[in-house]
Amino acid sequence: MLSRVAERLYWSARYLERVENTARLVSVYDDLLYDLPHNVVEISWYNLIEINSGIEAFNNRYKVQDERNVVKFLLSDDDNPSSLLNSIKLVRENIRTTRDVLPNEMWELINELDLFAKQNIKQGINRSARHAYLNTIIEGCQKIIGLLAGTMDRDAGWQFLILGRYLERADMNTRIIDAATSLMVQSQEEQDLELGQIVWSKVLKSQSAYLSFRRTMRSSIRGAKAVTFLLNDKYFPRSQRYCLEQIKVAAAELPRSGIVIMSADRLLEETRSIELSSDLNHEFSDYLNDIQLSIITLNQQITENWFNFQKGEAA
Repeated sequence: MLSRVAERLYWSARYLERVENTARLVSVYDDLLYDLPHNVVEISWYNLIEINSGIEAFNNRYKVQDERNVVKFLLSDDDNPSSLLNSIKLVRENIRTTRDVLPNEMWELINELDLFAKQNIKQGINRSARHAYLNTIIEGCQKIIGLLAGTMDRDAGWQFLILGRYLERADMNTRIIDAATSLMVQSQEEQDLELGQIVWSKVLKSQSAYLSFRRTMRSSIRGAKAVTFLLNDKYFPRSQRYCLEQIKVAAAELPRSGIVIMSADRLLEETRSIELSSDLNHEFSDYLNDIQLSIITLNQQITENWFNFQKGEAA
């Protein structure tokens, strides 16, 4: 496989996962607005800008850190390269240039998603129709993933799609957990129990993990148990451990994969369980930031290992 084709497949998977995860992240914050008691803690939408490393770009664009500006920045802003609309556009462009190695129907599905997202973006920005808009975006992404899973050969192209999907998913998993942790840190001690049950149930639902958590953990929802499940569960497909294992499996099917597998192993060794909900503090946020930096390093290793070749050379 040509290195440029491999790179485009990798990034099409990353951007598609980013679209879905951005929709999930905004959706969980939107749900929290309705369910949190007003006397518990005031939600800062600006937290989403901080955990997505968009502070500089946002502050250059907006003076007011309110809900509308944050949602607009995350969903539609042209100056945000990771906005939902920009990410869909990049998925479409990467698929357009690799159509000969992908199922024919994928081009139709990404065009449908792109048209819907652009034509109905005001629904996503305005709170009244936001939930339906974001759900349709998530379903559109899952439809594409289902098409790939059911029709694509498990060759090198598939392995690069898996690498991109699960690296992006692992990164966003830490960011969603970090968003919830920052909310809990803002709360007062006597409010932790009431707030924690609401926040962590919403986090689990944002990852479609609620029922899996209840079946696996067989306990009430507490911060420590929810985070341990999202970081360490072996079988849930959005947990940190599962994502890293899938990266290892995909890399093992490709040549010269040793350094990537070693980095994934190192991340797996650093994946921790949480004993007490009180451990979800500033120190834990620093730990999540370190994991995100390690994921960035892993992305660089993937790029240098398989994509930085002369034009036309095989990956």
